[in-house]
Parts: sequence; structure tokens; C-alpha cells
Amino acid sequence: MKAREEAIEKALGFEKRSMGKMSTSDRVSASREAKSIILSINEFYKKTNDPSLMDVMKLVTTKKRKIDKRLKFTKP
Repeated sequence: MKAREEAIEKALGFEKRSMGKMSTSDRVSASREAKSIILSINEFYKKTNDPSLMDVMKLVTTKKRKIDKRLKFTKP
């Protein structure tokens, strides 16, 4: 249970973080961090099917999509 709580706290912290004025490198690392957060929460979701975990994953996924969208515009 402790690992689950830590994953949720990490996800909520990531979701609240400001993404303004990030370099491309920062965006890439933030996108990778979001992916690892989503995958770790997904492991707990598979075991419990808790809808609150799905909500947290949706928040992080939304932020990740915004970051990825911005990354695609900066690629040559």
C-alpha cells in the first residue's frame, strides 16, 4: 500500500508542476517521467480496478499529451 500511495503522490505532484518555459530536453524527460508514473499506477489498477486510480492516470495522461504535442512541433 505504501508504494501505491507514493505513486499517487508522485503523479499528483507531476500534474501540479508548471510546464512553462521548458527546453526540449526538459520536455523529453517530463514525458518519460509521465510514462513511468502511468505504468506504475497501472500495475496497481490492474490488481484493484479502483476508479480513483484511473482518474489519476487520466490527469497525468492529459498532461503528457500536451507535452508530447509541444514536442512534435519542435522536431525538424
